[in-house]
Amino acid sequence: MSGKKNMLVTLGFVLSVSLIAAAVSALLVSRHCSRLQFDLLNAVCGEVAEQVPEAKKMIAAALKAYTEGIPDDAMEADVLSELGYHISDFSNFTYEKNVLFVIMGFMLGLLLYFFTYSYRNKIETARIWALAEYLEQVNIGKAVILSTSGEDDFSKLEDEIYKTVTFLYQAKESAVRARNDFAENLANIAHQIKTPITAISLSVQMVKQEPESRHLEQVEKQLLRLTHLEEALLVLSRLDAGTLLLQKDEVDVFTLLVLAADNLQELFVSSGTSIDISELGEMLVIVDLDWTMEAIMNVMKNCMEHNQGGTIHCSYAQNPLYTEILIWDEGEGFAKEDIPHLFERFYRGQNAGAGGIGIGLSLSKEIVERQNGTIRAKNKPDAGAFFEIRFYGH
Repeated sequence: MSGKKNMLVTLGFVLSVSLIAAAVSALLVSRHCSRLQFDLLNAVCGEVAEQVPEAKKMIAAALKAYTEGIPDDAMEADVLSELGYHISDFSNFTYEKNVLFVIMGFMLGLLLYFFTYSYRNKIETARIWALAEYLEQVNIGKAVILSTSGEDDFSKLEDEIYKTVTFLYQAKESAVRARNDFAENLANIAHQIKTPITAISLSVQMVKQEPESRHLEQVEKQLLRLTHLEEALLVLSRLDAGTLLLQKDEVDVFTLLVLAADNLQELFVSSGTSIDISELGEMLVIVDLDWTMEAIMNVMKNCMEHNQGGTIHCSYAQNPLYTEILIWDEGEGFAKEDIPHLFERFYRGQNAGAGGIGIGLSLSKEIVERQNGTIRAKNKPDAGAFFEIRFYGH
């Protein structure tokens, strides 16, 4: 609350308390004056009735007429003035009492104001100390959920503190998770690199011993594996850093699947694997053609590794919500315990091929999800791995 607004609220509060105190004081003074008038009239009437008993009926009639409404002739009669009395003669002895009532009312108003002001300060101080203690608990990592204490001037501050603390905790958890993921990825990368380097070293030693041997082919194979690993790691690092720009173009799903299969034709031929792509008419998705094709190729390669000599099937469909691409094989499928981890980086299942490095499906997941899509893997009821890719329109 700003200083000007706070001052206006305080001034309004003081005026309201003062008005209440003045009203109470006026009520008390009026009642006191009425009592004094009653006592004075009672004394006068009593003295007259005692001196002249016959006048008692006249006094009663006059009092009745006065209480029911003052008659005009009574208003014109000024007996007290004729006898030499004035208003001050009857008010001087009550003036000090009236002043006392006014002072009492004023003091009562001040007392109420300072009591309320002190109580408000006490409440505000307690709220400030509670928030300060909460922040101290945050600093030492022992803070609990901030409970709402009601609607007051500190509610907005309380909400902002809660949002800030929640954001800090989330940032901390993200940083810890990123650090752990980095350490795990680094260890996996070291392991992946160690295997081909060891194989290359052994092959080089064998070449030295037998120059005419065919170990150079093994060296070339492991170097090719290292090259693929390097390329995959560069792509993943660009995805993590957000520097990989994905173009948004309208791509026909059938064309996308055919292009992906054409790029794997040599691998399919060498492994004896065939591919069946259903042509179901034109269906468009808004994606990056090259990188989405890369994601589809990784899925097809995974099916090929588990389906040597079989057939890979591809189908697709579209509805108002999403476009769906289905890819499945006729192999043994995934081990049940592997399914939750298939898209983790460097994870290699029980039936993974000997040359795999465990990055392909992880890369596919990153590419699909960055284009408002999802990818899932499961086993078909009649055996075989089954992949479901969906690109949502909104």
